[in-house]
Amino acid sequence: MEAATELVRAEFGTDDIHDEYRDLVAASEESKLVRHPWANIVKRKYRPQLTMAILIPFFQQLTGINVIMFYAPVLFQTIGFGSNASLMSAVITGLVNVFATFVSIFTVDKLGRRKLFLEGGAQMIVCQIIVGTLIAINFGTSGEGHLSKAYAAFVVLFICIYVAGFAWSWGPLGWLVPSEIFPLEIRSAGQSINVSVNMFFTFAIAQAFLTMLCHMKFGLFYFAGWVLIMTTFISIFLPETKNVPIEEMILVWKSHWFWSKFIADEDVHVGKAEMEMSNGKPKSDAI
Repeated sequence: MEAATELVRAEFGTDDIHDEYRDLVAASEESKLVRHPWANIVKRKYRPQLTMAILIPFFQQLTGINVIMFYAPVLFQTIGFGSNASLMSAVITGLVNVFATFVSIFTVDKLGRRKLFLEGGAQMIVCQIIVGTLIAINFGTSGEGHLSKAYAAFVVLFICIYVAGFAWSWGPLGWLVPSEIFPLEIRSAGQSINVSVNMFFTFAIAQAFLTMLCHMKFGLFYFAGWVLIMTTFISIFLPETKNVPIEEMILVWKSHWFWSKFIADEDVHVGKAEMEMSNGKPKSDAI
């Protein structure tokens, strides 16, 4: 008991955690009564969570990041780098991915999830268009040409900026946000769907990439169209989840202009937190 209260104090940064602790205990006890999470997750009131569990990992793979990370040496050699240079470029993009992830770690609870999603999406769109255009100018549709050192450096630079944008947005947040939105009674089913969708499309894109590269050539880099779609989706349909306890997420969905239509008033059960709503918003200051 004491260990649990200490964890809650550390999470909320205050000693006044009695209401939050009671809500967590009540939610945990309620979740033990649930026997069919797979049947529950398809209910209308969980439509927002189910949608995010499918579309966020789906969009995460359509950023094209695994094209870069899986096939970087092949990709760089194909667009004109030497064998050693292509391997070095792959190492550079890998290091950028690692270090840029730390940006997300240190800023996600300050800036919020939505800001990182939107900034990262915009950054990836710009970089993909620039890289695709640079390659198109040099190689055209024939796929024949040679990159000068300066030209190649620009290609690597913008690919690295693209990787950095992914690494502090869609990369970690594609896993973080789904973990924050599922109530305990559907958490196991929701996380299973999230992981399964992610792995399925990772496999599908890895299998299709080489064929797509042969046929689409520079057009492959115009994944920017998908990134634009998914960034718009986040802007419209994903509410901010920063500092919102799991048991209060129902209030976030209920206050959203679109998702509120799927959640009836009698579906909102969050203990004491339910009484704290004002002006249609949850008591958390994150929204």
